[in-house]
This record gives sequence, structure tokens and C-alpha cells, in this order.
Amino acid sequence: MVSDAIPSSLTGTPGDAARGRALVMDRRVGLCLLCHSGPFPEERFQGTIGPDLRGVGARLSEGQIRLRIVDAALLNSKTIMPAYFRTTGLTRVAAAYRGRPVLSAAQIEDIVAFLAGLRD
Repeated sequence: MVSDAIPSSLTGTPGDAARGRALVMDRRVGLCLLCHSGPFPEERFQGTIGPDLRGVGARLSEGQIRLRIVDAALLNSKTIMPAYFRTTGLTRVAAAYRGRPVLSAAQIEDIVAFLAGLRD
């Protein structure tokens, strides 16, 4: 981590924005739309707890987006956003997720690629 970002890809390669979009929209994987809304008119019942994802790529760098997905608590200890890549120091973790991240490094990079492209 450098300041408020993880500047380098977790996999060493860029993610795929199309796969990232599919992950953001999938209500069984990262559950992004449970808390966030965005430019997804085809999706009903988008969240309002977290920031709107519209224009996130214009507001944050890829590294800043990456850190927020990996472990937003590194920036705000009171956040309710889950740590999608941290596996230690967590409480109330479902048995299926104990000892493993919610999202793989490749999935995080795909989501970063998609969100970084949301510039409007």
C-alpha cells in the first residue's frame, strides 16, 4: 500500500472490464449492488448505503479503487464495506470463507478495470 492506494495489479496483469462488469452485476459473488448503485439501468433494487459508482473512475485512480476493494478498513476503520481480499483479523466470517478471500486477485483486477472505466 502506498498512501491511499495499492498501485500495482495484484496479478501483475490488467483485469478484463467485461468480466468485471459481470462480477459487479452478479448478486451472488461480490454483492456490489447490495450497497452501491451505478449506471446499470437494467438492474433493479440498487443499494444506497455505499457511494454511487457513476464516475468512480474519474474520482479515483485504479490503485485507490483496488485498495477499497481489497480492504477499505485500511482507510476507514469504521467502514461497513467488506474486506474482499483480506483473510485474517476478521470476525463473523461464514465457514465457507474462513481462510480464503471473498474475491480472487483476478476477480479484483477485473472489477478494478471495469470501475476505472466508469468516467461519467
